[in-house]
Amino acid sequence: MAAEVGDRDRATVAGVLGVLDVARGVLADLDLDVVLERVIEAARDLTGARYAALGVLDPSRSELERFITVGIDDSLHKSIGALPRGRGVLGELISHPEPLRLADVGAHPRSYGFPPGHPAMDGFLGVPVLVSGQPFGNLYLTEKSGGEEFTEEDEQAVVRLADLAGVAIDHAQRYGDVEAHRSELKRTVEALDATVQIARAVGGQTNLDAVLELVAKRGRALVSAGALVIERQRGSEIVVAAQAGELPGGLVGRTVDPHESVASAALRSRRTLRLEDEPNLARFDRHGLGRLGVSAGAGLVVPLVFHGRGYGVLIAIDRLHSGPAFTANDQRLLEAFAASAATAVATAESVEADRRRQRLAATEQERARWARELHDETLESLASLRLGLAAQLTRPDLEAAIDAIRHAVGRLEIEIGNLRSLITDLRPAALDELGAEQAIKDLADRARVRGLEVELTIDLARERERRRDPYAGELETAIYRIVREALANAIKHGKARRVAVEIEEDHSGVRVIVRDDGDGFDPSATPAGYGLLGMHERAELLGGTLAIESAPAHGTTVRAVLPATGRRDAQAG
Repeated sequence: MAAEVGDRDRATVAGVLGVLDVARGVLADLDLDVVLERVIEAARDLTGARYAALGVLDPSRSELERFITVGIDDSLHKSIGALPRGRGVLGELISHPEPLRLADVGAHPRSYGFPPGHPAMDGFLGVPVLVSGQPFGNLYLTEKSGGEEFTEEDEQAVVRLADLAGVAIDHAQRYGDVEAHRSELKRTVEALDATVQIARAVGGQTNLDAVLELVAKRGRALVSAGALVIERQRGSEIVVAAQAGELPGGLVGRTVDPHESVASAALRSRRTLRLEDEPNLARFDRHGLGRLGVSAGAGLVVPLVFHGRGYGVLIAIDRLHSGPAFTANDQRLLEAFAASAATAVATAESVEADRRRQRLAATEQERARWARELHDETLESLASLRLGLAAQLTRPDLEAAIDAIRHAVGRLEIEIGNLRSLITDLRPAALDELGAEQAIKDLADRARVRGLEVELTIDLARERERRRDPYAGELETAIYRIVREALANAIKHGKARRVAVEIEEDHSGVRVIVRDDGDGFDPSATPAGYGLLGMHERAELLGGTLAIESAPAHGTTVRAVLPATGRRDAQAG
């Protein structure tokens, strides 16, 4: 008798040690699926069962949601058919979560028998798995090796394993929740970062095409899309404005149906549409990107709306990981991103429109300026000449008429020179042929011919770089015209003998200073002429400033600061 007790105790100890040994493997991982597989394998090893399974309860805890097996291969699974949902003996443990050990499972009152193709099973051991005191599922073991029945020691060992499994599953679930939360936070941070990047882009880059390209790339990365396309409304059309990812070439600039495409439907409804919905996918294929060679299994079509106006749509196509369908979280992220992107697009579009208006205004102002110059200089002189010649028609004095004609010819030569000068000043050929520095030197040489002593200092070290800048022409022309006007005023109105011209450039722009020793004037008392007004206009159109310092008998100083706005914009792009 004592020997039997000793054998039982040793078996018990061995069983406990076996459970602890198995527990190390079960508790070593925090991935829930891995934990469940290890629990099933551990239960099978502890009991010597041929078949083992773990049924996971659904949220209602009334039937099985998952059924994980060991010992049954794929071909046998297929022959058995649908996995059990928790009826018969399996349902007994769901109704009464207590250990159940049977010598013949088929003899149990709740047994439904086995479906065709199912292997024969007699011995049965079922043990519930509780997580935080609540039923999680059940361990099922059948067919102990050697045809023996499951013992009380087997039951105790599996009960202990189920307790440890409940702890491991709880840890894995908590870890999974933390990981999911961390992943969600990471995605949220990425969304915020993408939004910040868009905001920074708008602050430093107002080129609409560049903003659209950035939005496409950031939006695609945000939701791990295989591709992302931006379609924009342009008048009555919907045009592909930007693309990112694996897509056919030459999409940008092509149009889709403005009435039947999925983009038009999203803009009308002002809500996100999913390409998994058959009507939306049909619109995509027949009237949208599908007819341009783009295929999609799933996708999100998110409208870009700012202050109630639709600017276009973001179309994210086929999620790269765990796709192709996008999750609800992906949709929320892309919708939040689209709100910022719409602001960026609206801002860039507004800036582009303002630039067009400013250029138009600058053109009109320039026309008005040259009209004033023609009126002041040439037309007044020609009108005076006309009156002088008309007066001679009433006099029979031939010699006086000849003198008047000689005088008129001289005046005409002067005015022809003035007209040539005006035509040249519209865009001096020297600016294009020789550059700004040489053109200004030519101005100084012409002033010297007229008796003015000119001291010239020029530092335009970045002139070669400016030639690649689309705004360089405006900057060079403004410098040239301000210097020309200041020199002309010094000669014509100030009767100056000496002029010092300083032109210096650095990373922020160009400073122009012209000082003369002429008669000077009182800027507050003397009405500004058209020449002075023109200098102010040129500086203001470039976002610069111009100041004139003068006093009677103390000469005049013109100071202009012209920022290199065009060059900064080009670098930002």
